[in-house]
Amino acid sequence: MSLTYTAGSLVAARGREWVVLPESAPDMLVLRPLGGSEDDIAAVFPSFEEVRPAEFAPPSPADLGDQRAAGLLRTALRIGFRSGAGPFRSLASIAVEPRAYQLVPLLMALRQRTVRLLISDDVGIGKTIEAGLIARELLAQGEASRLAVLCSPSLAEQWQGELREKFGIDAELVLASTVSRLERGLELGQSLFDKHAFTIISTDFIKSTRHREDFVRHCPDLVIVDEAHSCVAADDAAQGSGSSASNQLRYELLRKVSADADRHLLLLTATPHSGKESAFRNLLGLVRPELATLDLESPAGRARLAEHFVARKRADVRDYLTKEDGLADDSLAERTAFPSDRWTKDEPYKLTPAYRALLDDAIAYARDRVAEAGEQGKREARIAWWSVIALLRSMVSSPAAAAQTLKTRSESAVARTAHEADLLGASVAADSADNDRLEGMDVAPGAAESEDAGARLLELAARAAELVGPAEDAKLKALTRHLKGLIAEGYHPIVFCRYIPTATYLAEQLEGKLGKKTEIAAVTGTLSPQQRLERIEQLAAEAGEAGDPAVRRVLIATDCLSEGVNLQHHFDAVVHYDLAWNPTRHDQREGRVDRYGQKRDQVRVITMYGEDNGIDGKVLEVLFKKHRQIKKDLGISVSVPDETASGVTDAVVEWLLLHGRQGSQESLFDMEDGYQESFERIKREWTSAAEREKTSRSKYAQRAIHPEEVAREVAAVRAALGGAEEVRGFALEALRDLDALIRDPREGTGDFTAQAGGTPAGLRDALAATLGNRLVEENREIPFRTTPAIARGEAALVRTDPAIGAIASYVLDSALDVKAIGPRPARRCGVVTTDAVTTRTTLLLVRYRFHLTLPSRTGERQVVAEDARLLAYEGMPSRARWLDDDAAAALLAARAVANTHEQSARNAISRALDGLPDLAGHLTEYGTSLATELDASHRRVRKANEEIVRGLKVVPQEPADVLGVYVYLPPVAPAAAAVSASASTVSGAEA
Repeated sequence: MSLTYTAGSLVAARGREWVVLPESAPDMLVLRPLGGSEDDIAAVFPSFEEVRPAEFAPPSPADLGDQRAAGLLRTALRIGFRSGAGPFRSLASIAVEPRAYQLVPLLMALRQRTVRLLISDDVGIGKTIEAGLIARELLAQGEASRLAVLCSPSLAEQWQGELREKFGIDAELVLASTVSRLERGLELGQSLFDKHAFTIISTDFIKSTRHREDFVRHCPDLVIVDEAHSCVAADDAAQGSGSSASNQLRYELLRKVSADADRHLLLLTATPHSGKESAFRNLLGLVRPELATLDLESPAGRARLAEHFVARKRADVRDYLTKEDGLADDSLAERTAFPSDRWTKDEPYKLTPAYRALLDDAIAYARDRVAEAGEQGKREARIAWWSVIALLRSMVSSPAAAAQTLKTRSESAVARTAHEADLLGASVAADSADNDRLEGMDVAPGAAESEDAGARLLELAARAAELVGPAEDAKLKALTRHLKGLIAEGYHPIVFCRYIPTATYLAEQLEGKLGKKTEIAAVTGTLSPQQRLERIEQLAAEAGEAGDPAVRRVLIATDCLSEGVNLQHHFDAVVHYDLAWNPTRHDQREGRVDRYGQKRDQVRVITMYGEDNGIDGKVLEVLFKKHRQIKKDLGISVSVPDETASGVTDAVVEWLLLHGRQGSQESLFDMEDGYQESFERIKREWTSAAEREKTSRSKYAQRAIHPEEVAREVAAVRAALGGAEEVRGFALEALRDLDALIRDPREGTGDFTAQAGGTPAGLRDALAATLGNRLVEENREIPFRTTPAIARGEAALVRTDPAIGAIASYVLDSALDVKAIGPRPARRCGVVTTDAVTTRTTLLLVRYRFHLTLPSRTGERQVVAEDARLLAYEGMPSRARWLDDDAAAALLAARAVANTHEQSARNAISRALDGLPDLAGHLTEYGTSLATELDASHRRVRKANEEIVRGLKVVPQEPADVLGVYVYLPPVAPAAAAVSASASTVSGAEA
């Protein structure tokens, strides 16, 4: 006759102990190993396998540990938790420790029945982490069952990696390049959005009519939209423009997706407003239709918006949960190490005589061509205009780009109308802030207007090809000098170019010119997004494998890397080799390295510009200096409207064609009245947009969640799972005890390194699986960092880091197995003589299990969760005087002041273990009290959603597991000590 087991009870099967999960049935038990994770769940059939009730065995009095045994065992246990009992179901199972400020969007989400949020935190704050936290939590709670992320195709692999590595969500890529393969695996009539629960989808691919309708019909119940500002357009946007048309298609898609009021929707963007009120309103309308027409001037309107909108700058969260935030003290204060203000410098260069002559002849050709086309008609004039733009931009980029452009047919040459010529020309020659065609944008444009370039263009191309190398290319020579300076100061720079031929040219020319200890690589649009990331990792690995800290990395890249890709772990300086024609593009480039996780306090930025090429100086003067001044005055970076940037650059080119390169050297402020008036108008419009952006940031600042509420939940999470200092101390002590070679922590940082060659084989294998075989097999130093933002081959000193998990698992398993071979840092018993107590005090490490009933929109969810607590009492077990939680935790810091008599130690621990039955009543009461606290915590987090908390239950599973028993004895009187001086003792290091 088979027994019936309740959820949360312990059973023994397959040679180990398991926890019974709620999904079990009488004929099939669903089990999780005691202290194991969701990945270890197994199904056992009692009819075919032996299953019996199990009780957690008490500690053995013969297996005594030292004064650190309790703390090590407690931390190892808590690190191993993957199913915490608190209101955040996912925090124990994700591989990232979120910053406190990143919990704000999560708290906002949990107060909504259907989650609708616009997350607009500044670049580099961590919107991906914030969205991932919400997604993982909704999935863990059963509030969502399927997920789709809509993003740019260039960011799809990065999203896939982030979700898989940090949140355990394995998503399928749905891109133009993968859809055929995916569709071949479908059954008749099946949608790939039904087959794959988690998908990452290219917004460019899904906006087409056929795929859009299929996606809308089978859309998941949770959708995340990255770069959401590109999915709406201002009501007054130029009709028919490429950017506007693409935005409109995406907008129509999202309107259909958001129309389902029960669908969770997260919109992510660092630029929700950018001075365009109608675009901002359209974005709000996707969150909730009523928000689009809300009176945002009224306090009630702003309060309503605050429930769905969070927008913070770095300064808002750099120091968080401090007294300045309204808290009583700084005990929970968290400082996030964002880089300080960027160090920037504009570096001019002058053309060589040969290059000046080539450019002058190119300008003369351009002038003649524009004049000739203007007499042929509007279409011909626009084709000629864009061909000239392409020619001039390539000419000032590099000889290689110039030669390529001069021999290539213009993209706009196939246009049938002037409007079509503008669409084709602008897409490859302009630098739009919102351009959704970053893929392919780095191809050198064409200047020839027929299949065969004319003799004049071919002659110019031949001359350009002769100017390669530092002798005639002063720009290349200047770059070499700047890079040597950065390398000498220890920097790892990225050089951004506009065109593929320029990037390839620089990589070839710089090879061997920057020193033997410099590794160089180029990444352009010729590589797929995945290959780009692999090339960067390869560059980092080659530099790291050299084993020499003096080795430097230099990356040459086009703007295929200017958006979305995180490069802060490998690079810390940016050189703008080619001046973009929109300052927003420079912000995007610099944002790849100037973000959370950057180890340098200050990122260096060098902007190169041609002092005498007739273009760069004016673009720098009008666009970039104005952009920097706005950022300095308002404290925020405001995207430059495309029409503003193109207006300036068009005027510059027109002036250049009229007056030549020499005439263009005068200041823009000395230009004719018509141009001057145009520039002044552009400046006024830009300043107005910036003021509106600053006003909106202040007006709609995050006020829905007060820092006190965040602090309360952070304190609760740390109490249950532990904090950063505890994890760091645990890792140091455990690795030392396990015979790792520790290099002294670097002063002030908290970082340290460890070589694992001398540790037990089981630990080496576990570390190799997370950090890489070569790192462990070759006994290299493993850096342990206090920051969660780490590079490959490093470990973060956070509980969710896989390497820390491997150490904790080994420490816990060896503590529970008295027959384990090798060092065992933690033990389940200990006796310590210490002046931290004045009477005999016993500390218990107790593991509680809870059966949770969690209501959700889709019905009740049954969960078994764990919690570890320290309980302490004074005196004998039968007359225990219980201490509060703080006093119990304080015993972990107690240190031995004398050796303990061996017989006294045995007697003390035996009495404590024999008295455990007398403590059962209090342990049960404590478990009931803890269940009540957990119930209140769940209700508090979801306080605005009564429907969700109705039916919530938290029931403790009895009996609790006593994992550790540690007795603390006060020092004996001197006379008594003398009597036993010759008796055997247990040393303080073992007691």
